[in-house]
Amino acid sequence: MLDAILSTADALAQEATSLMPGFRRKAEAQPEARSLRAALHDTGLSVIAEIKRRSPSAGLINADLDPARQAVAYEAGGADAISVLTESRFFGGSLEDLIAVRDAVTLPVIRKDFTRNEAQIWEARVHGADAVLLIVATLGQPILEDLIAAAKDVGVDAIVETHTDPELQRALAAGADIIGVNNRDLATFRTDLDVAERLADGLTGDATTIAESGVSSVDGARRMRSAGYDAILVGEALVRAEDPAVLVAALKGAV
Repeated sequence: MLDAILSTADALAQEATSLMPGFRRKAEAQPEARSLRAALHDTGLSVIAEIKRRSPSAGLINADLDPARQAVAYEAGGADAISVLTESRFFGGSLEDLIAVRDAVTLPVIRKDFTRNEAQIWEARVHGADAVLLIVATLGQPILEDLIAAAKDVGVDAIVETHTDPELQRALAAGADIIGVNNRDLATFRTDLDVAERLADGLTGDATTIAESGVSSVDGARRMRSAGYDAILVGEALVRAEDPAVLVAALKGAV
């Protein structure tokens, strides 16, 4: 599954490369990016609320999802940032979803996708992203370092996502200042909160830390905060929630 996802991502990255000059010009007209790192440094546990219609592991989650309406509910519940899946084939997202969410809320908005090259970071900015995702497991070290530098050049934050201790060490060596630990195994797509707990001791320095995936309850949120994480990223549970604003508020109040 991951190979298929990355093959599709590489094709889209090549398309973005051909549009790079236009992206640079359009990016200059965008309003200043909202700082994700600053938004996640409030006291307590920050919540990044995610918008996605489907996933390879869960299948269809919410076919009728209205991204703007969902984002407004997240903000009403006290979310600190919003993550938007923009990959269409496997996650049912789009860049139009990103634009709709950015226009609907005042929070930082993350383009969550399989970023493969610099052009996609410019593309993200043009479509309203304040931050992008860089997955260590899918990038060699030189390109990871180049993309972290490119994000700074574009003016957006970069979440550098890890799954194992070696990946965490690579993220730290690359100078990442926002590090995510994903509880979902990329090979099996199973989640286990033990992953973030095991890797927590390796999160040295002053990087902002995010526990991603697998949190669906107040108990899970408490576990991630007890492990030392600054924020959690929650997707499926919020998309399925009857009242997402209430669940966001409960997660934020877990500590």
